[in-house]
Amino acid sequence: MLPSARVLSVEDVSRAHKALSGVARVTAMEGSRHLTELVGSPVHLKCENLQRTGSFKIRGAYVRIAALDAEERARGVVAASAGNHAQGVALAASLLGVRSTVFMPVGAPLPKLAATRDYGADVRLHGQVVDESLAAAQEYAERTGAVFIHPFDHPDVVAGQGTVGLEILEQCPEVRTILVGVGGGGLAAGIALAVKSLRPDVRVVGVQAEGAAAYPPSLAAGHPVSLESVATMADGIKVGRPGDVPFEIVHRMVDEVVTVSEDALSSALLLCLERAKLVVEPAGASPVAALLSRPKAFEGPLVAVLSGGNVDPLVLQRTLRHGMAAAGRYLSLRLRLNDRPGALAALLAELSVADANVLDVSHVRTDPRLGLTEAEVELHLETKGPEHCLQVQSALRGAGYRVMG
Repeated sequence: MLPSARVLSVEDVSRAHKALSGVARVTAMEGSRHLTELVGSPVHLKCENLQRTGSFKIRGAYVRIAALDAEERARGVVAASAGNHAQGVALAASLLGVRSTVFMPVGAPLPKLAATRDYGADVRLHGQVVDESLAAAQEYAERTGAVFIHPFDHPDVVAGQGTVGLEILEQCPEVRTILVGVGGGGLAAGIALAVKSLRPDVRVVGVQAEGAAAYPPSLAAGHPVSLESVATMADGIKVGRPGDVPFEIVHRMVDEVVTVSEDALSSALLLCLERAKLVVEPAGASPVAALLSRPKAFEGPLVAVLSGGNVDPLVLQRTLRHGMAAAGRYLSLRLRLNDRPGALAALLAELSVADANVLDVSHVRTDPRLGLTEAEVELHLETKGPEHCLQVQSALRGAGYRVMG
């Protein structure tokens, strides 16, 4: 176990890489034609969403637990998480024959609860948010002697996550910029440590959600700063304070930290699903969101690290709808028509000709604002994009309908 972030070196990452042989997958590096055309330089996707347990977290968790001595292992380990870290600790502990207890919020998604239990952990529900689960896990560690496994703030965890950087250099030696999502900073710190030690010419860019961006003010202050509140769909990077261990490395070695909007995150998730055929959680899509937001800002060839794919189906559904709306592929409008038999059917026929998919129809006949022979229809349509939206509205007006927006 390493005592301080300052003694971490690329040799520690190399040792972690050897320890993970046969445990963590060397995940695929996939080219993205769409992003390459957008950016004007080759873009590759490092698919940690296809890692065991669905994220990079198994790397750091395994290295951390493997470093425990026999007496520490006998006491078991404890962690707190709403998803990815929970599953990583559960599987790592199971592989090493160590008892694991994981505290999760009461509202944690059922698929993540089930997966964590299936990997062998004793799951205990406590609190409404992860911070409350974290406090319960730390109290449990003090009471029982179990070793607390932090999700990012430990040298062994950072070294384990850094193995992603070694793989990137092996798989894409021509890389000039690596983009990686940042929450507490363990993955970004590990990648930066590995990459900068071997290839100081490669830029490492961290990406945070605008509503949970603790690193920019922390870097400006020169020490970790806590945010008063965090709000983002990207749960995997929804962290209010950088870890002390990763912060020191990020401060020295990460070239830039940028932020992305919720619209960009949802659009990136949609792009990964439609164009790359990859299921990626919002945090994992954050590097792609940065490319969508600033397509000409980074020197290529580029590697975007898709850090995880553990997204709750309900969250995925909402996020995809948000992404489609952000991409101009939803159209809501109201219009007036003559209230006579067949009028609604004729309207729907016009929409069919315009190739718009009707998602919802609200038909109002009785309203003081309407004339005696009028009806108002509110429509929610799925379209092919902003240009198609204009074409649909133009077609309706051309057919004589009063489109009200």
